[in-house]
This record gives sequence, C-alpha cells and structure tokens, in this order.
Amino acid sequence: MIIMTYERIAYGPVPSRRLGRSLGINNIPPKFCSYSCIYCQLGRTKDMRIERRRFYGPERIFHDVEAQVMAVNEMGGPIDHLTFVPDGEPTLDIDLGREIEMVRDLGYPVAVITNSSLLGDEGVSEDLSGADLVSVKVDSVDEGIWKKVNRPHGSIGLKDIMDGLMDLSGSFKGSLITETMLVKGVNDSKEQAVKTAEFIRGLDPKMAYITVPIRPPAEDSVEVPPDETILRVIREYSSRKLRVAALTDREFGDFTYTGDVKNDILAITSVHPMREDSVREMVERSGEGWEMIDEILDVGSLTMMEYQGVRFYRRKFNSK
Repeated sequence: MIIMTYERIAYGPVPSRRLGRSLGINNIPPKFCSYSCIYCQLGRTKDMRIERRRFYGPERIFHDVEAQVMAVNEMGGPIDHLTFVPDGEPTLDIDLGREIEMVRDLGYPVAVITNSSLLGDEGVSEDLSGADLVSVKVDSVDEGIWKKVNRPHGSIGLKDIMDGLMDLSGSFKGSLITETMLVKGVNDSKEQAVKTAEFIRGLDPKMAYITVPIRPPAEDSVEVPPDETILRVIREYSSRKLRVAALTDREFGDFTYTGDVKNDILAITSVHPMREDSVREMVERSGEGWEMIDEILDVGSLTMMEYQGVRFYRRKFNSK
C-alpha cells in the first residue's frame, strides 16, 4: 500500500560537506528506520522496521524530483548530486532501485546515504548498484558498542551487516565512502578506533569520513569528543593508508530558495535541521519577514531547540 501524502519529497539543494550542492530526496516518511541512533538529528525512531515495502512509489518520487530540479534551474542554482537521504533509512523503500534509475535520467549523479543495516539483503545491494555514490555508516564493529550507539532493530545482526558491507565493496562500481560518527565516551576510544579503521581498510573506500554530532541529537547525553580524541582517531585511520577527512564544523553555503520559502524550509528541516542564521538568511532572501517563522512555530509545524549554544529549527510532525 502506498502512503499518500501532500508533503514535498524533494528539497534543497542544501550545502553538503561530502556532496557539494545536494538536492535531497526524502523517499521515506517520518520516521521509518531500522536504527534509533543516540545522535540522530531527527530524534528517536518511533517506527522501527526492517521489512522493505513500497512507500510513495517511483512515479511520485520522480515527478517531485523533476519539479524541484526545474525550480532550481529556473533560479540559476547549481546541483552536484541528487541524494536519497530521507527521514528514515532509504533502503527500506523496495522501489529504491527503480527510483535511482529514473532520477538518473535527469542528468545528475545520484547518491544514497545509508545506515548499512539492510546490506545483508541481496536486493538492497542490487538496488544500490545503480547509484553513482553510496555512503555507508560504520560507527562501530564491536557488537556491544554498535547496539549502544545505533540501537538497532532486534532482528538485525552486526555480522550480517559487516558481511554485506564487504560484499558491496567488492561489487559496487561507483564511489563508496564511509562515515563514522564519534560520540564522546562511547565509540571514541583508541581500541574502538583501531577496530573500526581495520575493518574500513578492508572496504577500500574512496574516502573515510569522521563526523561528530553538530546538530541537536536524540539523546541529551550525546557529546562531541575533544579535539585531541578526534585527532587520535584520524591518525589511526591515516596510519592504515585510508584517505580520511574529519567533518567537525557546520556546512557553509546557501540553502536553496525556490520561490516558496515556507515550504522550502519545512521540506529541508524535515530531514536537515537548520541553524537560525541559515533560516534568517533564507527568509531575508525571499523578502518575507520573521513573522512567517513565528507563525509556523505557533501552529506547531516547526520546533526550535538549542544545541552547543546555537538555535536550530526542525520540522515537527504530529504524533499518531
């Protein structure tokens, strides 16, 4: 059964530290996921799933992405990637392979950002084969730490994920990159860094990214590791001949305004919480006043929170 919705599926482009100007594709409704990561910028997962199913359908995805691409082109804005990076885990969408195939016809490289949890399913790897770039999450290869950081669905096993990652690395023809989110006192020890780096070396990624929680996390206990810890982890990766980059600062660059600033902001913040300075800049460019944001806050479609002394805005969905 297809979930019918009026929500915009395509958003941005947004500035991405890995992908440049990334036009996002939100192919999963909030919030169907196989993980409930302690650092997730969208909060805790309320609908834990591992069964792949149809959500919006390929035609709906394609037409929304096509319309957003046309709107961006009319504004004269650049697009570097069309990226499947939704409210939940993109590979839960059983139509993902067909959707990748369809949006590639728009003429831009296609990326998928996955938490890797379903890579034990051959159908998932087959679907991902059509992408130009796949980013896979490897936060830990220790069973206990993995469960603490990613809080997976009870039916998922870490060994299956690791085997699936190795299989993907051997068969994928595009660019494979990894992402490891460091959480202070959880997965940032020297022992953890060595184990994770050794496994990632076997994947032979184009780039291994080290990230830290720069937006409000699901759990208040989540903290950014100190600089010396991050540098130590980078050294462990580099000593194993991995190309490594640390993404420890905010993204810089404009969020694209396509002529409907209210829905642009709601579409972006449903997946990508925005700093207040970015929201203000976008509102000013549109010619609207800040009263519009106050109105969205008042009706409960947007929520404001503070993290590390910075105000962020995130889309708020009604609980069922």
